[in-house]
Amino acid sequence: MSAPDRASPLLRRVLMAAGYHLEDRPLGLRAIRRADRRAIFVVASAGSLEELASEFPEECVRRTLVCAEEPGEAARAFAAEHGLEVLVPETLSSALGEMLLLGPPVESIEPAAPGPVSTPPLAFPNQERTIRPRLLREDAERIAGVDGFRYTLRLVPYYVFSYRVRTPAPHGGAGPVTDHLAAVNAISGRVEFWENREPEFVAEVAEPHQRLEPSLSEASAQRAAEEETRHRHTVSVDHSEQHGGALIIERRKVPPGPDDLHFGPPVLVHCPYWYVESAEGRVILDAVTGTKSTDRDIDFGT
Repeated sequence: MSAPDRASPLLRRVLMAAGYHLEDRPLGLRAIRRADRRAIFVVASAGSLEELASEFPEECVRRTLVCAEEPGEAARAFAAEHGLEVLVPETLSSALGEMLLLGPPVESIEPAAPGPVSTPPLAFPNQERTIRPRLLREDAERIAGVDGFRYTLRLVPYYVFSYRVRTPAPHGGAGPVTDHLAAVNAISGRVEFWENREPEFVAEVAEPHQRLEPSLSEASAQRAAEEETRHRHTVSVDHSEQHGGALIIERRKVPPGPDDLHFGPPVLVHCPYWYVESAEGRVILDAVTGTKSTDRDIDFGT
């Protein structure tokens, strides 16, 4: 199937049957499918890719240019950088099935405002920052599943950061701005993300316990949190490029930009864990959720 100046009647029919809305534009035919935020632009005549890229609405996640002839290496490099898939007559037929297949629906999200994201609110602003354990010793004995000879409740320090991030959109535009919590174990440096947590804070823990102190600095904790956070909010973008007669699909990782991630000040929070010593080794229980780990999974210190 070729890509003539105004797109063949057959191509128009199959795009319409696949749910695309067609619109003739000065530079060619634009086909948009809102259900999965996909857009295809059939180029009518030679033009710069910078000009053609503006034909795609910002909300479109997958954007495909169908060119009548090979645009050249410089144009393909620009397309790869801006999340544009480029097809020519030799590669159009093989890609057509995927273009017509309806992808999963994409939630409609308003684009975020430009500029740096603002500082998020302080995490856990209340004064008492020790989380109340919900598991008593008898609960720990039942859940541990080992014959423990020593049960120790330890309050483990965490640096908790509230952060605000603008996640990159797969097509290269601005994605949504959201708030999250990153918690760094102040002894091991392990980073966790506390989603949907509403801990109950107490001034004192009635159960006999040990309160551990941080061995990690706030600066080191923030560096660890930022590294894991950027990895967590990195998106993958697939680009299709033609090399000779082969269609190569390259996956590119796009992390949040320098102005797209902002951390609030850290808050020191102590979380309760049961340490169960047994002949088989040590088992660690989250005294709030009951989640079980071993030394091979996580280390909170001795």
